Amino acid sequence: MGETFVGGTEGRPARRVILHIDMNAFYASVHAAVEPEKYRGKPVAVAGDAEKRRGVVVTSSYEARARGVRTGMTVREALRACPDLILIRPDFKLYKAYSRAFLRIASDYTPLVEAVSIDECYLDITGSGPFGTPLDIAREIQRRIRDELSLPCSIGIAPNKLLAKMASDMRKPDAITILRRRDVPRLLWDKPCDTLHGLGPKTAEKLRRLNIRTIGELAAADERLLAARFGVYGLWMKRAAHGLDDSPVQPQREAAKSVGHSTTLPRDLTTGREWRRVLLQLADQTTRRLRRQGMLCRTVQVAIRDPSMRTITRAETLAAPTDAAVDVYRAACRIMDAHWTEGRPVRLLGVTLQGLSPRNDTPVQLDLFRYREMFRREKLTEVVDRLRDKYGETALFSAGLLEAARAGPEDDDDGE
Repeated sequence: MGETFVGGTEGRPARRVILHIDMNAFYASVHAAVEPEKYRGKPVAVAGDAEKRRGVVVTSSYEARARGVRTGMTVREALRACPDLILIRPDFKLYKAYSRAFLRIASDYTPLVEAVSIDECYLDITGSGPFGTPLDIAREIQRRIRDELSLPCSIGIAPNKLLAKMASDMRKPDAITILRRRDVPRLLWDKPCDTLHGLGPKTAEKLRRLNIRTIGELAAADERLLAARFGVYGLWMKRAAHGLDDSPVQPQREAAKSVGHSTTLPRDLTTGREWRRVLLQLADQTTRRLRRQGMLCRTVQVAIRDPSMRTITRAETLAAPTDAAVDVYRAACRIMDAHWTEGRPVRLLGVTLQGLSPRNDTPVQLDLFRYREMFRREKLTEVVDRLRDKYGETALFSAGLLEAARAGPEDDDDGE
């Protein structure tokens, strides 16, 4: 176990305190915890079809990584890199049980626990002073996860979610790292842009074409240029480069009646092309949350606010329940086109999904002629969600959703 103190003392910060817990090599570590005599301290990889020795590596132990095994390799490539690699078939039921167990430990210290994937969570411990300093709490959680579950984890401590995530990534495995905003210039500004959490390689390449190569250069970039090239996302990138992040820790709520997200725009939008881009992002965000809750929606509501702060809400009931971003996006565009005209300024947009019902309990009428396409789209969405859970929201985007954006709201073809 290691601890890195960034910025001096161990004293309690004055404002928000966020922890990010990252379970190290989670799937492989779970198997080592269950059968230590077979797997602990050995080169292990969890792969799609271990018996037939085909498929791809889902994750691997640190011993295997030291031998050159990487996530995404084919089994054949992994065995070439490490001939004595031990292959294990995935057991997602087992992983979910261990995931619930470490989340229960985390929730003993605060009710504000947000699970972002099967092996990661955020905790807001601002009000958890009775348990000790943030470092005391992180040490205790790490110790309990190790003693009770036999699993290693890394924990980041910071004033916001962005820096907490980046802190937990700084040292692995089994480490605790504190990262304060005042240390961002010294520790992060010389790093490439794609090391900033939430900023992927494609965006980094676009930034390079603007002669912005490091996080420091991004922090110093002209805000108007970033807004013109990337819209709302460009403004987020500049704030993130300064270590700023106001997003709250959002604990999972049971039996939610709706799922919604809104955004106040950095400038008034006046064209359909501009607001459709925002609606696309909102549809993606809300349906991601919907799928995490295992729910479907029947109604899409759009909130529109103008510069005078006048707000209207309009809704559309869908022909069938859905959790697909493309369906929500098209409905939102229809609402917007019906109730707002080109040239009329928009200051805020919001999308709320209503009429929720559990996916497993909701009968959906299948179109016989589109059944295969619907099934393929659902499987593709599952894969995209898993990859984004693991590697961040910008890691991958549904080709079907992008195609819908290009085609426009009136094109109802469901092709991907």
